Amino acid sequence: MTQKQILVERFIESVAIPSYSNMHNPWRDSCATELSTSGVEIRQERLRRHLLTPGPQLLLIGEAPGYQGCRYSGLAFTSERLLMEQAIPRMEGLDGERITARQKPWSEPSATIVWKALFEHGLARSTILFNAVPWHPEGKRGVHSNRTPTTEEKQHGVQYLKSLLDIYPGVPVAALGNTASETLSSLGVHHTKLRHPANGGATKFRQGLSALI
Repeated sequence: MTQKQILVERFIESVAIPSYSNMHNPWRDSCATELSTSGVEIRQERLRRHLLTPGPQLLLIGEAPGYQGCRYSGLAFTSERLLMEQAIPRMEGLDGERITARQKPWSEPSATIVWKALFEHGLARSTILFNAVPWHPEGKRGVHSNRTPTTEEKQHGVQYLKSLLDIYPGVPVAALGNTASETLSSLGVHHTKLRHPANGGATKFRQGLSALI
């Protein structure tokens, strides 16, 4: 194993351990509606391939996983629909099939916007995506809802974000939204803050990414 492979394996092992109330760990916990009994292992393998991206040029950090995306896919800003469309790089053999028993595959608006922009700028195959809080904060409506992470939950995620950044020294970092930016600032990490594409922020996100490039 290379040093990078060792660091990635350690990271996946560590991020798969925590279990917190009202938070779903995609790399530890199964979901009642997923079709495969190997969902946890598949999500870990997707994350492994993603983190082993050769020659990364950008680290894009979001707030936390959502129920329409990372909860089932195991990848930040990545939905079941995008995987079925084979739109995500380095996922050969882990895409093209249904993940859940839902009538329609989950589709996360922010995921679609982010990946489209990355492809347009030639960065899709060289960008690492992750979240400041690695696990899905379940909202008031249950497992299929989101909420803003609490201060304590944000603090739980700091050590994992630091471990992730240590794998990619010198790679430029961008934050999507306030939570990601605040966490990176607390770690003293120089970064560019971009508008999160959710809630009408798609245009400003695209403009910010264009300016960054």
